[in-house]
Amino acid sequence: MPDQRPALVLASASPRRLDLLARLGIVPDRVVATNIDETPGRREVPRPHALRLALAKAEAAAAQAPDAVVLAADTVVGVGRRILPKAETEAQARDCLAMVSGRRHRVLTAVVLALPDGRRLQRVVESAVTFQRLTGQQVDAYLAGGEWRGKAGGYAIQGAAESFIRFLSGSHSNVVGLPLFETAQLLRGIGWLRP
Repeated sequence: MPDQRPALVLASASPRRLDLLARLGIVPDRVVATNIDETPGRREVPRPHALRLALAKAEAAAAQAPDAVVLAADTVVGVGRRILPKAETEAQARDCLAMVSGRRHRVLTAVVLALPDGRRLQRVVESAVTFQRLTGQQVDAYLAGGEWRGKAGGYAIQGAAESFIRFLSGSHSNVVGLPLFETAQLLRGIGWLRP
């Protein structure tokens, strides 16, 4: 019997999200890289910011694939009410690492499913991460490795930065960029992913 599931579109060009979905045995039928403005709004705090961006990505991809199930996500690193940027320069990454050094911060990922019938299902997952106090030498060595490029908060937990983490509460895959438990639950809930 042919598979009656609609196509699955991933609204992200992130190789990390593709790798994480592969852990669930999922290969999207299509990947749509969305180009949305990720600038935080005035006084916007991490949780609503992550959800707003994930919804915007889902809508942009759904417009291109209206008969598909669209999976979109956005990951934000927050220190208090402050949203740390996706580091594009070494100076930005250095500032981010200074903010998280020796402190607990939050990593939030909003996951949105846009369904062909117009429904939008969403979850926001939060993990707490505490870095050790970083020395100047550790920061310099980490920055020299280049893993920070384009990463929320200026670090990638799936790389060398994992050696700086003293404490993690919550989903590790969330900190990488896609909380697998909640993503699987959403896909199972609509019958797309088999139990």
